[in-house]
Amino acid sequence: MFGRLAAYLDSIRARDPAPRSRAEIMLYPGVWALGMHRLAHWLFNGGMFFFARFVNHTARFLTGIDIHPGAKIGRNFFIDHGFTVIGETAEIGDNVTIYQCVTLGGTNPTNGEGGKRHPTLRDNVIIGSGAQIIGPIVVGARARVGANAVVTDDVPEGATMIGLKARSTLVPAETWLREFIPYGTPCDDPCEPDMTRIDELEGRMRALQDEIEMLRAERERAEAASDDKPARKSGSAT
Repeated sequence: MFGRLAAYLDSIRARDPAPRSRAEIMLYPGVWALGMHRLAHWLFNGGMFFFARFVNHTARFLTGIDIHPGAKIGRNFFIDHGFTVIGETAEIGDNVTIYQCVTLGGTNPTNGEGGKRHPTLRDNVIIGSGAQIIGPIVVGARARVGANAVVTDDVPEGATMIGLKARSTLVPAETWLREFIPYGTPCDDPCEPDMTRIDELEGRMRALQDEIEMLRAERERAEAASDDKPARKSGSAT
């Protein structure tokens, strides 16, 4: 048990440079929330729904993180900072990272569609702060969801989703970034890998600016020449 706990704490440390020791990580609200969820989930599966909910509400009171006892969560799940909501039928794979203020929400249970209502997150998914993942959709393995994105459709494996409503940056599979990316959003490189169109528009803009400057210079020369003609005529008349 202690070996699994140490491996879990080390997995968090690999994704978060802030803590100086495993003991410091033990104070994280996400660690406490996950630990209490394991107990609540065990009670839920045993049919002790009241006690499962009691543990769930206690965890929410202590950590600000609300994980329904029915949610299925894999290994090395890391909630950084907290204030996250995870619904009853949500399923989370291994090595998933979620930042603050994320919702794994469900569809309206009164619309006649029972059963699965919440998202499924595959292994190694990263969800940025404030993102809203809504409905019984699947977020593919190694996918990233940028901060404040709203996702209501399936996310392809390895895709990066940004915006409201979220759209894929369409990064080709062969150019996937294999390393961990904080907040699910690339910072060193632009989100859109194909910059051809932007470069073309910037080139046209520079050409238009040069043309405007040339026309302005020609107009100024024409105005100067027109002002000089009356002066020459006046001089020749005298």
